[in-house]
Order: sequence, then C-alpha cells, then structure tokens
Amino acid sequence: MPNRKRVVVAGLGDVGLLAAIRLAPHADVVGISVKPALVSGQELGVRLARPDDWARDYWISFDRYRRLDGVRTVQAELTGVDLAARTVFGRDAGGAAVTEEFDALVISTGVSNGFWRQPTIESADEIGAGLRAAHDRLAAAESVIVLGGGAAAVSSAVNLATTWPNKRIDLYFPGESALLGYHPRIWKRIRSRLNDLGVGVYSGHRAVVPNGSAGGEITSRPVEWSTGQPPASADAVLWAIGRVQPNTNWLPTELLDDDGFVRVTSELRVPGHEGVFAVGDVASTDPLRSSARNRGDSLVAHNVRAAFTGRPLRSYRTPGRRWGSLVGIQPNGLEVFLPTGQAFRLPSWSVQRVVMPWVVKWGMYRGVRDDRPLRPTDSRAH
Repeated sequence: MPNRKRVVVAGLGDVGLLAAIRLAPHADVVGISVKPALVSGQELGVRLARPDDWARDYWISFDRYRRLDGVRTVQAELTGVDLAARTVFGRDAGGAAVTEEFDALVISTGVSNGFWRQPTIESADEIGAGLRAAHDRLAAAESVIVLGGGAAAVSSAVNLATTWPNKRIDLYFPGESALLGYHPRIWKRIRSRLNDLGVGVYSGHRAVVPNGSAGGEITSRPVEWSTGQPPASADAVLWAIGRVQPNTNWLPTELLDDDGFVRVTSELRVPGHEGVFAVGDVASTDPLRSSARNRGDSLVAHNVRAAFTGRPLRSYRTPGRRWGSLVGIQPNGLEVFLPTGQAFRLPSWSVQRVVMPWVVKWGMYRGVRDDRPLRPTDSRAH
C-alpha cells in the first residue's frame, strides 16, 4: 500500500506487543525483541509455582498472534538510536549488526527486575530451561523466604503456599503494610489469605542487599536486616524487592530522567522529538509508571496514527491507585481488585471458557492461534 508509514516498536513485552497489534493494520510495523515470543513480566507467583499454567497464558510465540502476521519481528538487542537519521541499531544473537529506519518510534523496552525480567537474548530452549530451573529450585526447598512488599512478592508468597502447603514460607517487607500502591483494603484481604495459608508475615524488615544488588538468582544465604532484627534463613530466598532498572542503555541520556526512565509528555511523546513515543514501565508518566497497566498501548497507538495525519493527540490519565489481579488465576477462579479496594471473583469455568479465549485472546490480542512450535524469528534486517 503506498505512503504507509514505518513504525518501529522497540520491545515486544506486554505493552509493546499490544501497541504493535493495534498499529499493524495502519502502518508497516517492525517489532524488535530480545525474545522470540511474548515472555510476560506478569504473575511471578504463578510462574514460579505452576510454570506450565503460566506458560500457557504468558509465554506465547509471536507467530501465534494473528495481528502480527503483517508485522516483521526482529530478534535483537538494541544498542543505539540516531534520532536525526530516524534509525535504530541493534545486534542479533550471532553478533551481526541490525539497522532499522522509522517514521515513528515506540519505546517499550520495559525494565529489568530479578531473574525473571532481563533484557538478554534468549532462545525458546533457554527460556524454558530458566522457567523450569526456578520452579525446581523452590520445589526442592523445605523453607522459603520471600523478600518484598510489592505485588510480585505478595503473589509469590500466596502461590508458593497454595502449591506447597507443607513448606515453611515467610514474607518480609520494610513497611508497616505491603502493597502500598493499592487500596489499604486490598492488603487487609490478602493478609487474611496469607494467614489462612500459614505464611509468616513480617513487617518492618528491610533487607541488607548483598553486593548492592539482588534478584539475579534464588539464593540460600541468610538474610540480614538494616532494621536491627536477627538474621533469617531458609533453604531458598526469593528477592522481589522491586529494584527495577529501566532498559534504556541504548538511548541518549537527553531522553531520560534522573532515574533513567524515558521522559514523556501527557500524550506519551518524547519531548522535542517528533514521532518518538514511550509507553509502559520504561515511560516516566507518574511514580507508578502506570501506562504499563492501564491501556497505554491503545493511547500510544492512537497518538502515533494521529501524529501521522495531523489530528489532535489524546492525553494519558493516571488511575491514582493500582488495581487488577494480584495473585493470578487460581484453582477457584480469578479475583480482581478494584481501585476502591473492592474485589470480585470470576469462577474457574468463566475464566477458562470466556475470559481467556474471548476477552483476552480475541478482545485484547485480536486472535491467538492454538499452541504450536516456535518458528524462527528474523534475526536481522532484510
């Protein structure tokens, strides 16, 4: 089709994938990803406790998405961008150079956070091996310490205790309560569930981070506290303390805020650079970087198209509090928490027969084919 613009979507995680799907009917889209599939950063607890269930819904090869049939996916690590020449640069798994020109660039490279979210090139076999290794490490442990007060830590504690009720599982976090970005009623409800599961809940414990970093692996070293309590030990220690690092080493520092996230306007545009947008965890929209979870993909796709045609751009509105599913799909269904602190439960039959096949696979992703082996992803520009 003549005069179609080219859009490069840098990063095909949860938000970048949806943005590419929404843009595909309207532009020539090139998606660049270090993985050959969507490997979601969501639902860490289910990923660790029930990896097969997690993989079914959150590890999906790109060729299964019908709306990506017209999108060229390139598996590569991004290394730089020339904004004046409107070109991004990368390196494929074999070390060969990758170059892609663009009319518009959507930066959605996300963040690094623990062993489960790393911006490294991996094959399907390597992804599967890592998934299984983390599960087997925790399965073999008789006791587990989970460190952190955010959704990843709390979800992990709930799911590990549900899957292995005979393990000793303890959750430690630094504040008076966990889930500080959510309505207080939600933590009260989740804490009651943790108590029912026999999970030890310890507030006011701030861990001393070994060697200035944590989360790269599941450890067995005793945990020391800067808050004065005696050290704690377990067979396995899961660090989920929320020390995220934006995947922005490939971008000029002029685009970034003091913490390394991409500065954006309310329209998710990068200031001073026409046709450059950012969305998701990498975009500095608000302290919670909430465009990752509140249909930022829809807004950025609309604004890219509007910028091409000179139409007005829409503004992103932050939700104020986090909301959604905290512990993932459970045997008794899916519990969804609202910003008001209220919750409703979808029964298992509706999740499997309605929510996942129709609301998610058709409504959100515009069609996902049944599972089949991964096809090779393009590794270089062509």
